[in-house]
Amino acid sequence: MINIYYSLLKYKLYMSEKQKKIWITGASSGIGKSVAEKFANEGWKVAVSARRKELLDELAKNPNIVSFPLDVTDRNQINEVFQNILNNFGDLDICLFSSGTYEPKDEQNIDPDKIKNVINVNFLGVIDCVKSVESYFKDRKSGHISIVSSIAGYRGLPNSSGYGPSKAALTNFSESIYFDFKKFGVRVSVVSPGFIKTPLTDKNEFPMPFLKTPEYAAEKIFNGLVKSSAFEIHFPKGLTLTLKFLRILPYKLYLFLVDKLVKR
Repeated sequence: MINIYYSLLKYKLYMSEKQKKIWITGASSGIGKSVAEKFANEGWKVAVSARRKELLDELAKNPNIVSFPLDVTDRNQINEVFQNILNNFGDLDICLFSSGTYEPKDEQNIDPDKIKNVINVNFLGVIDCVKSVESYFKDRKSGHISIVSSIAGYRGLPNSSGYGPSKAALTNFSESIYFDFKKFGVRVSVVSPGFIKTPLTDKNEFPMPFLKTPEYAAEKIFNGLVKSSAFEIHFPKGLTLTLKFLRILPYKLYLFLVDKLVKR
């Protein structure tokens, strides 16, 4: 009788500590990769998606990580991958959509085709990802959708004709859907990183203030998603708070200050 009691107790403890699950897009490198590793090392089961299968397979050597290659510009593929994840995982607690592309040299001039590509990956791809999980989370009446934007979306910046607008759209989109998902008990958040050393920021040819590692970003994102209820997860604060101040300045003063900074 005592053995049965302890078996039941162990089962209840197991169910109460059931492994949490997260889906991360843009996980082949940079912030997405580090966040995937952080969650996996914290005991979460992690679905990772990106176009580069070979890099995902390397990540999947961690027993808590499972690879689901995906091109976020393919809406049908997004829906198929999401269903495959549910079939494999059973359920999901968090979706972190962090796919992104950036070519600074291409952004120094207005190139409509390249801007459209950036918008397709950074913004429209994320919208399609959110749409693919919308019914699941609303029917479940719980869960969390988080979108990785950027401080580049706070206000217009030099040499950012595609990336900045795509991130500004993401932030605005996150704010907009927050209200609808909240009615169903689903949390929506946005992540606004500063300069993080990744293959994308390695392309920058200017000094990046408050440059941080992907591991730093992963720690901040993990804490923001799991240990906080804040809508925006932004870091490092020394940079993001400065830019938040610039965001509230009138155009005349803002444009004057940025112009002076660029000329220095």
